Amino acid sequence: MRRWQRLLWIATLVVVLVLAAVGGVGYALFGIDHQDPLRKVDAIIVLGGEHDGREQYGIRLAQEGWSKNVVLSNPYDHSDRTMQELCGTRLGDVSITCEKPVPSTTRGEAMFTERLSKQNGWSSVIVISWGYHLTRSRYIFDNCYSGETVMRAVPRSYDYGPADWELIYLYQFVGTAKAVVQGTCD
Repeated sequence: MRRWQRLLWIATLVVVLVLAAVGGVGYALFGIDHQDPLRKVDAIIVLGGEHDGREQYGIRLAQEGWSKNVVLSNPYDHSDRTMQELCGTRLGDVSITCEKPVPSTTRGEAMFTERLSKQNGWSSVIVISWGYHLTRSRYIFDNCYSGETVMRAVPRSYDYGPADWELIYLYQFVGTAKAVVQGTCD
């Protein structure tokens, strides 16, 4: 019986230490603000995710003069209302286009950014995503896009509990490890 109690205590300690490490290191890598200062670029790339204001933020930055080109990643179903309303429109001198990433991942978004940049002569972009996704996005874009990137977070707050953050950080760790294994997009 004592042996089982000892194993249970050791297992509990390991779980607690792993959770603390994921939370602490995850916060340092993904929870702290890793945005770049805004500057004028050739295009604004809005990564797919939730319709949490990211599309409107990218368009607003363009209307403020940071770029005249907005590219919205469109991994969504054809019936997605937000994308139906925005894709292929023009707001003043701001052009809004949509692009389906292949694969439907951040890597696919970096790859279409590289392709569109070569087609249009772009050398710099603003990339918009969740604040906790910027570190991984930067790594992927550094490996798949030859131009300069300005990473910006969707301006929003995240009302998540500790367990949610643990899962988010764990997901970002796994996604980053996958990106490291995949390497460049040559």
